[in-house]
Amino acid sequence: MHVAVDALGGDNAPAEIVAGTFAAAKRLPDDELILVGGAEVAWDALSSGIPGNVSFRESGGAIRMDEEPAAALRARPDTSVAVAARAVRAGEADAFFSAGSTGATVAAALLEVGRIKGCRRPAIATILPFDKPTLLLDVGATVACRPQDLLNFAILGGVFASRYLGLREAPRIGLLNVGEEPGKGDDLAREAHGLLAASGVVDFVGNVEGRNIARGVADVLVTDGFTGNVVLKTAEGVAREIMEMVGGEVTSTVLTKLAGIVLRPRLLAVHARVDPENYGGSFLLGVRGSVVIGHGNSCARGVENALLGISRAGAGLVEESERALATVQEQSTGDKV
Repeated sequence: MHVAVDALGGDNAPAEIVAGTFAAAKRLPDDELILVGGAEVAWDALSSGIPGNVSFRESGGAIRMDEEPAAALRARPDTSVAVAARAVRAGEADAFFSAGSTGATVAAALLEVGRIKGCRRPAIATILPFDKPTLLLDVGATVACRPQDLLNFAILGGVFASRYLGLREAPRIGLLNVGEEPGKGDDLAREAHGLLAASGVVDFVGNVEGRNIARGVADVLVTDGFTGNVVLKTAEGVAREIMEMVGGEVTSTVLTKLAGIVLRPRLLAVHARVDPENYGGSFLLGVRGSVVIGHGNSCARGVENALLGISRAGAGLVEESERALATVQEQSTGDKV
């Protein structure tokens, strides 16, 4: 695969972005990585050996977090995220990565790359790192959804989960809701439940309450972008607080410190599982190319893992997603006839 990397996006750009790209390049010798940025990117790169499968592309600066994304892209079409997205549109790259402004990355993907056929709105999909990893979408791309959007998210998420998680069977799709019964929730949830249950193209397991998210009852959970974003950030915050509480308790007395020495490898393993850097970013599904949105404070390890994730999802994701969406549209047309 060919992947364009926004080297100027993120709190730790460009140094950590360059370092992570170089690390990924060494592990992905068959992929071509394109670092997009200004002279400072090349300067950082010259301080270490440049892998043979890494190239550079000149761009303007980055879009700031306080800028309105669409307006900034129109005013400065040479920004690094826009140039990276344009490489996908031109067929020079199969995917692009950015740890910069989420809004700017989504806007660049929509304006420069465009949506796939049959998808009204895109969705940001992220992995929840439980004992059995669960894909949650949307977590922020489309705040106001229609029932058909949630069906589309289920299809897109199912295709992606099969590839990324290596599922041997059809992914189990759940609808995030306030109760398990079909009649629960607002109009959006009730209508979406009916569409998912009648679609015949997804393995729909029904409504999933918030308390059951971590129990592995579904491989893919769909919801609107507002709810999904709150769930994701709540989960991240709770995980962080619990780890800090455990750390405080372990170091509170001499006895617990001794116990902590024994438990340390296990605690570190748990910390690693919930560390966002191990997944690197979230995929924007529904656009004509693989687009990964990294965490704003991504370090080299997070960038490396994000690029490895793009490779894991593989080429052909867009085409497979379009075929899956077309199947639903054909079925819907047939039902109306």
